[in-house]
Amino acid sequence: MPTPPPFFYGWIVTACAFLVLFLTYGVQYSFGVFLPFMLEELGWQRASIAGAFSLYTMTYSACSWLSGRLTDSKGPTVVIAFGGVLLGCGIIATSQVSEPWQMYLFYGFIAALGMSTAFIPCNTTVMKWFQRKRGLALGLASCGSSCGILVGPPLLAALIPYYGWRPVYLACGVVIVLVLNIVARFMVRSPELMGLAPDGDPSPPPRTLSGGAPVAARKVETVSATLPGWSLAEVWRFPAFWSLFLVFVIMLLSVPVPFVHIVSYARDLGFSPTQGALAVSLMGLCAFIGSLSLGSLSDRIGRKQGLLLSLTMHILAYLLFVFAQSLTVLYLGAAAFGFFYGSMATLFTALIGDLFGRRHAGAIGGFLYAGAGVLGAWGPMIAGYLRDTTGSYRLAFTYAVATSIASLVLFVATPKPPPYSSD
Repeated sequence: MPTPPPFFYGWIVTACAFLVLFLTYGVQYSFGVFLPFMLEELGWQRASIAGAFSLYTMTYSACSWLSGRLTDSKGPTVVIAFGGVLLGCGIIATSQVSEPWQMYLFYGFIAALGMSTAFIPCNTTVMKWFQRKRGLALGLASCGSSCGILVGPPLLAALIPYYGWRPVYLACGVVIVLVLNIVARFMVRSPELMGLAPDGDPSPPPRTLSGGAPVAARKVETVSATLPGWSLAEVWRFPAFWSLFLVFVIMLLSVPVPFVHIVSYARDLGFSPTQGALAVSLMGLCAFIGSLSLGSLSDRIGRKQGLLLSLTMHILAYLLFVFAQSLTVLYLGAAAFGFFYGSMATLFTALIGDLFGRRHAGAIGGFLYAGAGVLGAWGPMIAGYLRDTTGSYRLAFTYAVATSIASLVLFVATPKPPPYSSD
């Protein structure tokens, strides 16, 4: 039996995914930090700018299906590099907006196209490199988004008063273009392409196809075709697939709301923008904890049990936001929400790999994320509208409590799909 290599390349792929998610999500979820300064300078309605974020969420969610399919067929390198150009240039252009239509075009569409190449391509690529340690690896990769949320908002909140929101946003776009195009070069689609097995286990003897040629000698597409798992067309027949789809639709109706509105909510409660930005950072810190703890724990207790705990924290977070009167309660809500967000980001992709296999994980995960995200993208706009019409965020967070409870109940009722051949 061949001896495993001393250092498994899958951990390099995991580190690259961490960095991509760190930058993209750090900038994305700093949007709420920029929001008060944009409102002050541009004089637009809160719902108008939040609507641009909703379009952004809708666009990158919808395009995640395409980016997932391209990652399965073409590999993550080209997908992530090209996405980095679109995302970075979209943010650079957003830093120069003066009219609402520009915000919707540059941020809501162009930057969103680029953002669609982050979560699904990174996480499905990491997922393909691991089987036994899938939850741990995805937890480490997803910590990139958590750390981005932890570092990005307070850093940018400190820079904006000195340099202005426009120069700071422009700098974010330049960094994203440069770094993502460097990191993408190290993202390899699957261990089989390097003659390795998932988790760094000893590689099995080379598999052969018709004609007797070993898999390693064939095209990259042929190697990908040897991975086990259901296709997207096949999973459409399973009630479990559509039940999960509804779970994510209902859940995503409220997930983006705190990231967009928590700083403004803090100001409504009488706290400073810096204190509000610290709430976002606390979300990032607890998302880091949730990613690592539940990711690794789910390898032992099961993915469904981990997700049940995650969804319970989701409900708790919004209940705390509804009744927040003090900074302590607001921060407790941010902590609970961060734990949910980090663990869900980790367990989502792991669950797709567990239930449906590695071969078409990008397409399947992308479809779920796309459909659910498009419908759920209305959340920030709904919350902004409720704030503008009622003068308070209380009703917005009450609506979030209802959707989070509904997603938990539906997830409990979700059946299992038929088993696929083990990878």
